[in-house]
Amino acid sequence: MSDVQPAPSRTLAIATWAVRVCFAFVFAVNVQCALGFALTPEAYMGAYELAGVPGRVAAQGIGVAFLMWNCTYPLVIWRPQRHRALAGVVLAQQLVGLVGESAIRASLPAGHGLLASSIDLFITFDAVGLVLMGLSFAAFLYCLKFCNKLQ
Repeated sequence: MSDVQPAPSRTLAIATWAVRVCFAFVFAVNVQCALGFALTPEAYMGAYELAGVPGRVAAQGIGVAFLMWNCTYPLVIWRPQRHRALAGVVLAQQLVGLVGESAIRASLPAGHGLLASSIDLFITFDAVGLVLMGLSFAAFLYCLKFCNKLQ
């Protein structure tokens, strides 16, 4: 076992790539979901107890909202050090989604099993995404502070 510590610049590079990978993973899944809702709404309508033209339009609207929500990710993925405040916005959006979905799920009356399980999938993914992005960003910020002290 070696007592050699990685150079600050290498540590920061690793932390930067961890942020990119975690944010890119969440972004890719979100965009895939958004495109599914927007382009093939019929595939999702039943899981949300939607039907007909209003159901199709509602599902498409969800897809468009997902796309809007994800416009913040690419700059963070591209240059996390330059767009730290935007990363905070992404994390706040993820938290709002998780809290909002959880509140909707908690208010759902019995007898809507498929709807409940559909919402549970969003809650699970948003919780996992928040943890991945939050931990990687916290480590990145720590590395930024640590590397600045060493230089």
